[in-house]
Amino acid sequence: MNEAVNQGGVNVDIDDRGLATVEFFHPLSNSLPGKVLAKLANTITDLGENTAVKLILLKSDGERAFCAGASFDELISIEDLETGKIFFSGFANVINAMRKCPKLIIGRVQGKAVGGGVGLASSVDYCYATNHAAVKLSELAVGIGPFVVGPACERKLGLAGMSDLAINATEWRSAEWAFQRGLYNDIFEDAAAMDAAIEALVGRLLTKSVPAMRGLKKVFWEGTEHWDHLLAERAAISGELILSKEAKDAINAFKKK
Repeated sequence: MNEAVNQGGVNVDIDDRGLATVEFFHPLSNSLPGKVLAKLANTITDLGENTAVKLILLKSDGERAFCAGASFDELISIEDLETGKIFFSGFANVINAMRKCPKLIIGRVQGKAVGGGVGLASSVDYCYATNHAAVKLSELAVGIGPFVVGPACERKLGLAGMSDLAINATEWRSAEWAFQRGLYNDIFEDAAAMDAAIEALVGRLLTKSVPAMRGLKKVFWEGTEHWDHLLAERAAISGELILSKEAKDAINAFKKK
Protein backbone atom coordinates (compact mmCIF):
# COMPACT_ATOMS: atom_id res chain seq x y z
CA MET A 1 0.00 0.00 0.00
CA ASN A 2 2.13 2.91 -1.29
CA GLU A 3 1.77 6.60 -2.05
CA ALA A 4 4.12 8.14 -4.59
CA VAL A 5 7.64 8.03 -3.18
CA ASN A 6 8.18 11.80 -3.38
CA GLN A 7 5.03 12.36 -1.33
CA GLY A 8 5.80 9.73 1.26
CA GLY A 9 3.40 6.97 2.16
CA VAL A 10 2.62 3.92 4.25
CA ASN A 11 3.44 0.27 3.59
CA VAL A 12 1.71 -2.65 5.31
CA ASP A 13 2.74 -6.27 5.57
CA ILE A 14 0.77 -8.97 7.42
CA ASP A 15 2.66 -12.20 8.01
CA ASP A 16 1.23 -15.64 8.54
CA ARG A 17 1.65 -15.33 12.32
CA GLY A 18 -0.75 -12.38 12.56
CA LEU A 19 1.85 -9.62 12.86
CA ALA A 20 1.03 -6.49 10.86
CA THR A 21 4.06 -4.30 10.17
CA VAL A 22 3.19 -0.70 9.35
CA GLU A 23 6.02 1.36 7.87
CA PHE A 24 5.67 5.04 7.02
CA PHE A 25 8.17 6.96 4.93
CA HIS A 26 8.97 10.34 3.47
CA PRO A 27 12.18 11.54 1.81
CA LEU A 28 12.46 14.48 4.23
CA SER A 29 13.45 12.52 7.34
CA ASN A 30 10.08 10.74 7.46
CA SER A 31 8.14 13.96 7.99
CA LEU A 32 4.36 13.70 8.05
CA PRO A 33 2.28 15.61 5.49
CA GLY A 34 -1.49 15.39 5.68
CA LYS A 35 -1.85 12.55 3.17
CA VAL A 36 0.57 10.34 5.09
CA LEU A 37 -1.17 11.13 8.38
CA ALA A 38 -4.55 10.20 6.91
CA LYS A 39 -3.18 6.98 5.45
CA LEU A 40 -1.55 6.08 8.75
CA ALA A 41 -4.75 6.69 10.75
CA ASN A 42 -6.89 4.72 8.31
CA THR A 43 -4.37 1.87 8.16
CA ILE A 44 -4.25 1.46 11.93
CA THR A 45 -8.04 1.58 12.16
CA ASP A 46 -8.40 -1.06 9.43
CA LEU A 47 -5.84 -3.35 11.07
CA GLY A 48 -7.67 -3.05 14.36
CA GLU A 49 -10.74 -4.50 12.64
CA ASN A 50 -8.85 -7.19 10.72
CA THR A 51 -9.36 -10.55 12.44
CA ALA A 52 -6.19 -11.93 10.81
CA VAL A 53 -4.10 -9.41 12.77
CA LYS A 54 -3.08 -10.13 16.36
CA LEU A 55 -0.35 -7.54 16.87
CA ILE A 56 0.91 -4.38 15.13
CA LEU A 57 4.50 -3.16 14.71
CA LEU A 58 4.91 0.54 13.84
CA LYS A 59 8.17 1.63 12.24
CA SER A 60 9.59 4.09 9.73
CA ASP A 61 11.94 3.77 6.79
CA GLY A 62 15.66 4.51 6.91
CA GLU A 63 18.42 4.27 9.47
CA ARG A 64 18.70 7.50 11.45
CA ALA A 65 15.49 9.56 11.47
CA PHE A 66 12.38 7.99 12.94
CA CYS A 67 10.17 10.98 12.22
CA ALA A 68 10.76 14.69 11.66
CA GLY A 69 7.19 15.58 12.63
CA ALA A 70 4.98 17.96 10.68
CA SER A 71 5.83 18.76 7.07
CA PHE A 72 7.24 22.31 7.00
CA ASP A 73 6.20 22.68 3.36
CA GLU A 74 2.62 21.98 4.32
CA LEU A 75 2.74 24.13 7.45
CA ILE A 76 3.98 27.16 5.53
CA SER A 77 1.18 26.78 2.98
CA ILE A 78 -1.63 27.02 5.57
CA GLU A 79 -3.49 30.31 5.05
CA ASP A 80 -6.79 29.93 6.90
CA LEU A 81 -8.06 28.52 10.17
CA GLU A 82 -10.04 25.66 8.67
CA THR A 83 -7.04 24.36 6.72
CA GLY A 84 -4.92 24.63 9.86
CA LYS A 85 -7.46 22.70 11.91
CA ILE A 86 -7.65 20.00 9.26
CA PHE A 87 -3.87 19.62 9.12
CA PHE A 88 -3.36 19.33 12.88
CA SER A 89 -6.40 17.07 13.12
CA GLY A 90 -4.32 14.63 11.07
CA PHE A 91 -2.03 14.12 14.07
CA ALA A 92 -5.06 13.89 16.36
CA ASN A 93 -6.59 11.23 14.14
CA VAL A 94 -3.45 9.09 14.19
CA ILE A 95 -3.12 9.30 17.97
CA ASN A 96 -6.78 8.48 18.45
CA ALA A 97 -6.59 5.60 15.97
CA MET A 98 -3.70 4.13 17.95
CA ARG A 99 -5.52 4.74 21.22
CA LYS A 100 -8.73 3.06 20.06
CA CYS A 101 -7.12 0.20 18.12
CA PRO A 102 -7.94 -3.02 20.03
CA LYS A 103 -4.58 -4.56 19.09
CA LEU A 104 -1.36 -3.88 20.99
CA ILE A 105 1.02 -1.67 19.00
CA ILE A 106 4.77 -2.11 19.34
CA GLY A 107 6.98 0.84 18.36
CA ARG A 108 10.39 0.66 16.65
CA VAL A 109 12.29 3.97 16.91
CA GLN A 110 15.61 3.71 15.10
CA GLY A 111 16.56 7.39 15.17
CA LYS A 112 15.64 10.92 16.12
CA ALA A 113 12.02 11.84 16.75
CA VAL A 114 10.75 15.41 16.55
CA GLY A 115 7.34 16.87 17.38
CA GLY A 116 4.71 14.56 15.94
CA GLY A 117 7.29 11.79 15.88
CA VAL A 118 7.50 11.98 19.67
CA GLY A 119 3.71 11.86 19.66
CA LEU A 120 3.78 8.62 17.67
CA ALA A 121 6.36 7.06 19.98
CA SER A 122 4.21 8.09 22.94
CA SER A 123 1.08 6.52 21.46
CA VAL A 124 2.34 2.98 20.94
CA ASP A 125 1.76 0.51 23.75
CA TYR A 126 5.37 -0.66 24.05
CA CYS A 127 8.39 1.01 22.50
CA TYR A 128 11.95 -0.06 21.71
CA ALA A 129 14.58 2.40 20.48
CA THR A 130 18.26 2.72 19.67
CA ASN A 131 20.75 5.01 21.38
CA HIS A 132 20.36 7.31 18.36
CA ALA A 133 16.69 7.96 19.16
CA ALA A 134 16.96 11.41 20.73
CA VAL A 135 13.74 13.40 21.10
CA LYS A 136 12.67 17.02 20.74
CA LEU A 137 9.36 18.89 20.81
CA SER A 138 10.26 21.80 18.55
CA GLU A 139 6.81 23.35 18.19
CA LEU A 140 7.36 26.36 20.47
CA ALA A 141 10.43 27.27 18.42
CA VAL A 142 8.23 27.69 15.33
CA GLY A 143 5.54 29.76 16.98
CA ILE A 144 3.04 27.08 17.93
CA GLY A 145 3.22 24.43 20.67
CA PRO A 146 2.88 20.66 21.13
CA PHE A 147 -0.83 20.97 21.83
CA VAL A 148 -2.08 17.94 19.89
CA VAL A 149 0.72 15.53 20.84
CA GLY A 150 0.94 16.91 24.38
CA PRO A 151 -1.59 14.57 26.02
CA ALA A 152 0.10 11.48 24.55
CA CYS A 153 3.55 12.72 25.55
CA GLU A 154 2.38 13.61 29.05
CA ARG A 155 0.80 10.18 29.44
CA LYS A 156 4.19 8.52 28.89
CA LEU A 157 6.68 11.11 30.16
CA GLY A 158 4.63 12.71 32.92
CA LEU A 159 3.94 16.42 33.08
CA ALA A 160 7.52 17.21 34.11
CA GLY A 161 9.02 15.35 31.16
CA MET A 162 6.56 16.73 28.63
CA SER A 163 7.00 20.31 29.87
CA ASP A 164 10.79 19.91 29.76
CA LEU A 165 10.59 19.01 26.06
CA ALA A 166 7.94 21.63 25.30
CA ILE A 167 9.80 24.51 26.96
CA ASN A 168 13.30 23.55 25.77
CA ALA A 169 12.05 23.42 22.22
CA THR A 170 15.46 23.70 20.54
CA GLU A 171 17.20 21.15 22.76
CA TRP A 172 17.56 17.43 22.09
CA ARG A 173 17.02 14.99 24.94
CA SER A 174 18.89 11.71 24.62
CA ALA A 175 17.42 8.25 24.17
CA GLU A 176 18.65 7.49 27.68
CA TRP A 177 16.67 10.47 28.98
CA ALA A 178 13.55 9.17 27.22
CA PHE A 179 14.15 5.65 28.53
CA GLN A 180 14.53 6.84 32.12
CA ARG A 181 11.20 8.70 31.87
CA GLY A 182 9.24 5.83 30.36
CA LEU A 183 8.88 6.81 26.73
CA TYR A 184 11.08 3.90 25.67
CA ASN A 185 10.80 0.51 27.34
CA ASP A 186 14.38 -0.34 26.40
CA ILE A 187 17.19 1.11 24.29
CA PHE A 188 19.84 -0.68 22.25
CA GLU A 189 23.26 0.03 20.78
CA ASP A 190 22.07 -0.40 17.21
CA ALA A 191 19.13 -1.36 15.02
CA ALA A 192 20.24 -4.98 14.72
CA ALA A 193 20.13 -5.48 18.48
CA MET A 194 16.80 -3.68 18.69
CA ASP A 195 15.30 -5.78 15.90
CA ALA A 196 16.40 -8.99 17.61
CA ALA A 197 14.69 -7.86 20.81
CA ILE A 198 11.56 -6.86 18.89
CA GLU A 199 11.39 -10.25 17.20
CA ALA A 200 11.73 -11.99 20.57
CA LEU A 201 8.98 -9.82 22.07
CA VAL A 202 6.70 -10.30 19.09
CA GLY A 203 7.26 -14.06 19.18
CA ARG A 204 6.18 -14.17 22.80
CA LEU A 205 3.16 -11.93 22.37
CA LEU A 206 1.82 -13.82 19.37
CA THR A 207 1.42 -16.88 21.59
CA LYS A 208 -0.71 -14.98 24.11
CA SER A 209 -4.47 -14.71 24.37
CA VAL A 210 -5.87 -12.15 21.94
CA PRO A 211 -8.81 -11.28 24.24
CA ALA A 212 -6.38 -10.85 27.14
CA MET A 213 -4.20 -8.47 25.10
CA ARG A 214 -7.31 -6.57 24.03
CA GLY A 215 -8.28 -6.23 27.68
CA LEU A 216 -4.83 -4.95 28.58
CA LYS A 217 -5.07 -2.37 25.83
CA LYS A 218 -8.26 -1.01 27.37
CA VAL A 219 -6.61 -0.83 30.78
CA PHE A 220 -3.56 0.97 29.41
CA TRP A 221 -5.73 3.71 27.91
CA GLU A 222 -8.26 4.16 30.70
CA GLY A 223 -9.05 7.81 31.33
CA THR A 224 -8.49 8.90 27.72
CA GLU A 225 -12.05 8.43 26.50
CA HIS A 226 -12.43 12.20 26.05
CA TRP A 227 -9.48 12.52 23.69
CA ASP A 228 -11.58 12.72 20.51
CA HIS A 229 -12.91 16.05 21.79
CA LEU A 230 -9.71 17.14 23.55
CA LEU A 231 -7.41 16.63 20.57
CA ALA A 232 -9.89 18.35 18.25
CA GLU A 233 -9.76 21.38 20.54
CA ARG A 234 -5.95 21.23 20.56
CA ALA A 235 -5.87 21.02 16.75
CA ALA A 236 -7.91 24.22 16.60
CA ILE A 237 -5.39 25.99 18.87
CA SER A 238 -2.48 24.96 16.66
CA GLY A 239 -4.46 25.76 13.53
CA GLU A 240 -4.92 29.33 14.70
CA LEU A 241 -1.35 29.84 15.89
CA ILE A 242 0.18 28.64 12.62
CA LEU A 243 -1.44 31.60 10.83
CA SER A 244 0.64 34.14 12.75
CA LYS A 245 3.50 36.05 11.12
CA GLU A 246 5.75 34.84 13.93
CA ALA A 247 5.08 31.22 13.05
CA LYS A 248 5.53 31.77 9.31
CA ASP A 249 8.83 33.60 9.86
CA ALA A 250 10.11 30.93 12.23
CA ILE A 251 9.28 28.09 9.85
CA ASN A 252 10.93 29.89 6.94
CA ALA A 253 14.04 30.40 9.06
CA PHE A 254 14.13 26.69 9.93
CA LYS A 255 13.75 25.73 6.28
CA LYS A 256 16.80 27.84 5.35
CA LYS A 257 19.06 26.03 7.83
